[in-house]
Amino acid sequence: MKKTLLNQMAEYTSSEYWNDSCAINELKYALSNGATGATTNPVIVHTVLMQEMEQWRKNIARMIQRHANWTEEDLAWDVIHAMAGEAAEMLMPMYEDSQGNYGRICLQTDPRFYRNSQAIINQAKRFHQLAPNIQVKIPATAAGIQALETVTYLGIHAAATVCFTVSQAVAAGEAMERGLRRREAEGLSCDKVFPACAVMVGRLDDWLKVRVKHTQTKVNSEYLDYPGVAVVKKLQDIFASRKLRTRLLVAAYRNPMHWTQLIGGKVMHTIPYAWQLKFNEMDFSVRSTIAEPVDPEVISGLMELCPDFSRAYEIDGIAPEEFDSFGATRRTLRQFIDGFSQVASLIRDVMIPDPDIFGS
Repeated sequence: MKKTLLNQMAEYTSSEYWNDSCAINELKYALSNGATGATTNPVIVHTVLMQEMEQWRKNIARMIQRHANWTEEDLAWDVIHAMAGEAAEMLMPMYEDSQGNYGRICLQTDPRFYRNSQAIINQAKRFHQLAPNIQVKIPATAAGIQALETVTYLGIHAAATVCFTVSQAVAAGEAMERGLRRREAEGLSCDKVFPACAVMVGRLDDWLKVRVKHTQTKVNSEYLDYPGVAVVKKLQDIFASRKLRTRLLVAAYRNPMHWTQLIGGKVMHTIPYAWQLKFNEMDFSVRSTIAEPVDPEVISGLMELCPDFSRAYEIDGIAPEEFDSFGATRRTLRQFIDGFSQVASLIRDVMIPDPDIFGS
């Protein structure tokens, strides 16, 4: 049987890919196409619940009965843990066979903790106790960078998220490297600690398009599909030159170049199911493309006309104290916080059915 394009990438290049969802049917498809992991965030969990609410409703009702004094937020976390746990169990044989190299699933810390490093660390510890193949997503905010170092030092698989810029990714990679070196200095093994940094390429592109529209700047519209690609290509070189052990993870796909232009090197892909289907149907020859530069004319055009691209692309484009206020960060944190609220709202509908709808 002819291998799919994603199978070819997994087999013939140094890139690997994860399923950007914890939906079991989607994960089964991904694993059959060479995927080696999975991921969640509040928006993903809400989407899965919306799709599978009929089968989750009985489970949620049992959780409500079992925990009489829990709030809807407590129950929302129980659902998130259960969803991640099911995927973690499916991936565990791969995790054990590969000694932790593969078979991990990302679980995101509460997005409302983005300013509180200790709260992030405490939740990361709890996640780590759920299953050994949990990789804990931590936002690349000022507080999150602090947490990334400590969590990595503790031997927990960490993954920076809510990350859009070279500055954020380098700060995250160096923080996790410090955590690894602290372990080594104390004689602790780093062989089974696998830090990652997810660059949300499409969300950076989204923000720059919004920014250009607000400022009425005349930028070639085709250029605005390249910022995320350009940032990851630059980061690949920086991470290699600094010998950072953190792997780059591409997330938030908006166009095929977010995959086709970022294959190879130490780059992983976390791909939503719908994009997996699209990629497998493309007319594309799988090869390593990460070292192929973005057209200099595109870079210079963006640098000249789009100041927020310069901030994202330059290694010192934004200072750590500005990480939280970068436009793409604010937009994504708001969406993730809303996503968690929507999960809690679905729980509420089971806890307190709306009498205006159900008639009693």
